[in-house]
Amino acid sequence: MIRGYLHILLMICALACAAPSAADAPLQSLRPQLRPSENVALLTALRNALTAPPERLSVRPRLRPVLQDAPMVAATTALVSVFISPGSGVAASLRPVPRPAKLAKRAEQERARPKRSRRGSVCGDRDIRGTEVGRVPGKLKGCGAANAVRVTEVSGVKLSQAALLTCDTAQALKSWVDNGVKPAFRRLGPVVSMRVAAHYSCRTRNNRPGAKISEHGKAKAIDISAFHLADGEVVTVLHGWRKSSTQKMLSKAHSRACGTFGTVLGPKSDRYHQDHFHLDTARHRGGPYCK
Repeated sequence: MIRGYLHILLMICALACAAPSAADAPLQSLRPQLRPSENVALLTALRNALTAPPERLSVRPRLRPVLQDAPMVAATTALVSVFISPGSGVAASLRPVPRPAKLAKRAEQERARPKRSRRGSVCGDRDIRGTEVGRVPGKLKGCGAANAVRVTEVSGVKLSQAALLTCDTAQALKSWVDNGVKPAFRRLGPVVSMRVAAHYSCRTRNNRPGAKISEHGKAKAIDISAFHLADGEVVTVLHGWRKSSTQKMLSKAHSRACGTFGTVLGPKSDRYHQDHFHLDTARHRGGPYCK
């Protein structure tokens, strides 16, 4: 009996010693483990930024440091520095590539040219001034024109008399003035007008009986005998062709007409063209005829 009581007492003591007492219980929860140092630094910087005064806050991202062993990062940083102004973070527009010198000069010339309205122009070209005539009947077989115009000015150069021409011939005349006449006389000064010796005329070639109809009789030809310059000087084909100071200019103007016109005749061709340039748009199988 006594042994049984002792056994129960020992079990009660063992249970009392194993159970924790209220005095041994922790007064507060366990403190969490410290985070890695880099996380702590990041949280500290974030806390400082959030608690800083508004004027000290900065929302601009910082460029990544260039790593010596990371050429891709270095190239990216260099590219960003090209497109972003230093210290501003604002994208800067690229500077356009300069225009070629010839294109810039052409644009300057176009701006300097007086603006012309379509009113008073013919052949759908502002630089060809005159009036529309329409159909021109011919007195001889083979003469006349279907859609003729009376031209008074081309590319700012006036004609001494209104010339009755087809639009093809008027456009060829304009091209010659731009690419032949003006460059040829550039040293002396701009050409302001040209003397027209002949334009439309229903006749045979050189007025010879029985000859073929002249291109003048088809409104496809014009004869130019002189060039008037801005300073008042007049260069004639008759006398200027034999003067050393102007012969080269006239020769250049003559040669530049070849190709623009189908036939170009001057003082070297025959006795009929000693005092003028004959220009017509007749086309030949062997190409332009120029003499």
